Amino acid sequence: MDIKKNRAIGVFDSGIGGLTVVRALMERLPFENIIYFGDTARVPYGIKSVETINRYAMQITEFLLKKDVKLLIVACNTMAAVAYQAIRDLSPVPVLEVIEASAKIAVAETRSKTIGVIGTPATINSNAYSRAIHLLDRDAKVFSQACPLFVPLVEEGWFDHAATRLVALEYLKPVMAEHIDTLVLGCTHYPLLKPLFQDIVGKQVRLIDSAEAMAEIAADLINRENLSNETRLSPDYLFCVSDVPYRFQTIGERFLGRTLPRVEMVRL
Repeated sequence: MDIKKNRAIGVFDSGIGGLTVVRALMERLPFENIIYFGDTARVPYGIKSVETINRYAMQITEFLLKKDVKLLIVACNTMAAVAYQAIRDLSPVPVLEVIEASAKIAVAETRSKTIGVIGTPATINSNAYSRAIHLLDRDAKVFSQACPLFVPLVEEGWFDHAATRLVALEYLKPVMAEHIDTLVLGCTHYPLLKPLFQDIVGKQVRLIDSAEAMAEIAADLINRENLSNETRLSPDYLFCVSDVPYRFQTIGERFLGRTLPRVEMVRL
């Protein structure tokens, strides 16, 4: 048995949102060990400078590499948009990110080639989704909207709150005015608001989030590189955060749909 195959998949995010990716990985790859890092002390990333995001991303990458992971997954759209190249340059193991996965689904699903993208200011200002979509279909029309308030609302657990609905109505108004038929949820926090978004945009608009696509891409890579954990034992899940874990554990269990067995606070 190759010890390397037993190494964990490292997943990281600015806070809680990346747990949507972890949930999809647990379902798609039930025997893989996973180490998750959520930078809960410094969330949100989406309103920070490119230099700051890059610095934080390098610190988290180094932390997970010291844990001897076999694969890195950048679950944070903001980090994927801003720091992906730097992360890949630093990492000796494969690095996957969420933006390309969402772009592929959006291009495949749109009927009118009119696609909306919502995300944090840093993600939207990077134009990473527009570039990824236009690489796949140069004729696609992309309308983007920065939504800085969604991450703190989700982190607060206000998934069904009246205030969240009012904010969503304001943010979604400009993209809906463009008669989009596909809306990319360009942040891993946003799937928790899916029912609210769908109610506002209507059933005719397809919502795209990258968690399931990310799990499929990870599974393909692990199979292709012959990295599957062959022990078939119960997997080991470790959740690391940079601030006190109580709030992360409480809200995180709603993200995962299960209890979080091991949550540790670490200082980078």
